[in-house]
Amino acid sequence: MCGSDETMEVLVEILEASWSLFVEAAPYLILGMAVAGLIYLFLSPATIVRHLREGRVRSVIKAALLGIPLPLCSCGVIPAAASLRQQGANRGATSAFLIATPESGVDSIAVTYALLDPLMTVIRPVAAFCTALVAGLIENLFFWEKSERGLLPPQTSCRVDGCCDGTDCPPEVHRGHHTLARRVWSGVKYGFFDLYRDLVGWMAAGFVIAGAIALWLPPDLAGRYLGGGLASMLLMLAAGIPTYICATASTPVAAALILKGVSPGAALVFLLSGPATNVASITVLLRILGKRGVLVYLGSISVVTVFLGLVTDWLYALLGVSPQINAATSRELLPETLHLAAALLLAGLALFFLLQRLTALLQPSGKPSCPNCR
Repeated sequence: MCGSDETMEVLVEILEASWSLFVEAAPYLILGMAVAGLIYLFLSPATIVRHLREGRVRSVIKAALLGIPLPLCSCGVIPAAASLRQQGANRGATSAFLIATPESGVDSIAVTYALLDPLMTVIRPVAAFCTALVAGLIENLFFWEKSERGLLPPQTSCRVDGCCDGTDCPPEVHRGHHTLARRVWSGVKYGFFDLYRDLVGWMAAGFVIAGAIALWLPPDLAGRYLGGGLASMLLMLAAGIPTYICATASTPVAAALILKGVSPGAALVFLLSGPATNVASITVLLRILGKRGVLVYLGSISVVTVFLGLVTDWLYALLGVSPQINAATSRELLPETLHLAAALLLAGLALFFLLQRLTALLQPSGKPSCPNCR
């Protein structure tokens, strides 16, 4: 009985630490999901594809810039990138999009500001852009394929309610189908329901891991092995590449590591390599980019993130910024009541999604057992 009581006490402490981190991040998660919904609604696939077809350099720059604000994880970005590739995006632009998109996003940028500091908030998307740019330029400048042609037409169906496929409905006509308020509400529903439903499980895991790190990881151990330098970057790279974690969920983990003495550069390596790669996605990437493309993809992420990690540590030292102090005082940015209200709202939505899932599992499928059954 004593052992079970101790286990329960430890679990409660982890949950308390995880909830504290979640409360800090909640208002910024809400802001990020709202902006993500609007980006999804107003930035159409046809527009993206149009800018990612031509130009060895121009298309890569555009792909990296377009990918940075989009809130897709390393597995969620794969079908989007495959669609872009099939619709005519060149290999370099596809590689840049595949890297920049999961490494950053409006939701993860907002949470970075909440849990870390303004300097890392700027460094993270800039580093994602640089990593994507290097991979895309290597692919297009050294392995350019003149026969790059689209296989599928751009997707033009209505994103509000699917009222038309866009083929026989010109944009100027379709704009009259829905009011601005209807379109905005559709984007908000995407951000708070579709996107949050996809992310909530991984986010919960990320906050729990962060809570466990905050309680268990000895500061002297983290400072000794991950306090900075090339070895720290390589260790975080080895931890990040096979890990399945989204950019938003990786942020509380990085914040907990920094509070335990991990250098900001080493944390940045994890923030970039973790969301951009995982073992499960490599086999799919082989089909989209080919063997050479995957080698360029992984090589660029590895080399550039380690280099940027070293630069980040140098920059923090040059400016005299303490990431530990900034991370520890992040909850002073907004009133405590606003943090708590936002956390309760998001927790309520998560509970709603869980009940939906349980209801769907318990209900019979309703499908006929044979084609002739009704």
